[in-house]
Amino acid sequence: MEKIIDENKQGESLIIEKKAGNNRKLFIESYGCQMNFSDSEIVASILSENGYNTTQDLKDADLVLVNTCSIRDKAEQTVRKRLEKYNAVKREVNPNMKVGVLGCMAERLKSKFLEEEKIVDLVVGPDAYKDLPNLLSEVDDGRDAINVILSKEETYGDIAPVRLNTNGVTAFVSITRGCDNMCTFCVVPFTRGRERSRDPQSIVEEINDLANKGYKEVTLLGQNVDSYLWYGGGLKKDFDKATDMQKATAVNFAKLLELCAQAQPKMRFRFSTSNPQDMTLDVIETMAKYQNICKYIHLPVQSGSNRILKAMNRQHTREEYFKMIDNIRRIIPDCAISQDMIAGFPTETEDDHQDTLSLMEYVKYDFGFMFAYSERPGTLAERKLEDDIPEATKKRRLQDIIQLQQEHSHYRTQQHLGKVEEVLIEKESKKSDAHWAGRNSQNTMVVFPKENYKPGDFVNVKITDCTKATLIGEPIGYSENN
Repeated sequence: MEKIIDENKQGESLIIEKKAGNNRKLFIESYGCQMNFSDSEIVASILSENGYNTTQDLKDADLVLVNTCSIRDKAEQTVRKRLEKYNAVKREVNPNMKVGVLGCMAERLKSKFLEEEKIVDLVVGPDAYKDLPNLLSEVDDGRDAINVILSKEETYGDIAPVRLNTNGVTAFVSITRGCDNMCTFCVVPFTRGRERSRDPQSIVEEINDLANKGYKEVTLLGQNVDSYLWYGGGLKKDFDKATDMQKATAVNFAKLLELCAQAQPKMRFRFSTSNPQDMTLDVIETMAKYQNICKYIHLPVQSGSNRILKAMNRQHTREEYFKMIDNIRRIIPDCAISQDMIAGFPTETEDDHQDTLSLMEYVKYDFGFMFAYSERPGTLAERKLEDDIPEATKKRRLQDIIQLQQEHSHYRTQQHLGKVEEVLIEKESKKSDAHWAGRNSQNTMVVFPKENYKPGDFVNVKITDCTKATLIGEPIGYSENN
């Protein structure tokens, strides 16, 4: 596999893997969660074995794929605009180009895209990427192609992903697929299926391979990583049917974290996403035990109101969430915590909204991902609950949440002032070509003068200033990880 250095629009050096002998070109874009970006790397790997190298030039592509997200209406509208762009290029520049839709939107809108609107040539669901070569043969023969069948097993554990537009420093590794938590607002269980986990041996092997290639940090991915449970294969819900031997040797998420930390003690590990009802104390204790597991947890709460949490079918209460936060603060005092929050869920009152703001005041999150509620077709909320909160009210409540989060983010970044922190250099700063940018253990971006350091170096940086989102510092030498 040849590696080519490409300078992208932001001026960052990206490494693009090219396989000798491939003469067809794949243009692939990803939207939504980190899992979609990881899946796109799997798709690129599968197609690399079938004659395709990736390209960043849309007009030059033989095959254009968009990996889609259905979690919010805005994401779907973005993808639709991209499909319009692809088809315009196909009409005006490259009539032989084939266009396909991957991922969650593919599963939900398969008939509409292929039969009604006729804007794509193939539709492939999240568990069907290994079938892409067969589906492309169907398209070459002049037929529409579709496969959105969901699997009961981890589908891609044996595939080494092609790292797309990688910085050569950080990488994603998928450990679970699907979700069993039927939150009423969420389409993921319908588009990605039930929870199933990947063989821990294959995870560690992929991590070891990344370390050999010079990567310094891995993020373990899943819709719900804390539900990771390997007992020999199969769905998590069937674990009670496992043999006594399978149960005795089962690997949960805390054990997997430990296996990864021990396998590559010089590599940093993150994970996403956690679920409050599934995160256990042994995960937090494992994080505290190993210095190379980053002190950062993304812990979506969605609302601070018990009444709304129940309407969302979230399997935790406000009080249980506070207890989890207290345990994290007790065991890992310097741990950063981030949130997902939905404003304007059906029936939400002003009192419910105030409950959300008071929960935020209690936690004081480092940062967050905040959205106004948008009804998703096929979800229980769409079928059973009227979207009864006016848009103006949603926007006002969302702005309240955003403003409070900005205050808390600034409060949290100020806590780093005067400290010396280990930073992994990832790229050049967007605002200055004389500075590097990288993240500390708490996932906060740190900017500092380049001096003689390079991407992939672990550097000790003294924090001298901050904004609401960024730390600014001076390098004082390499850390022990180098």
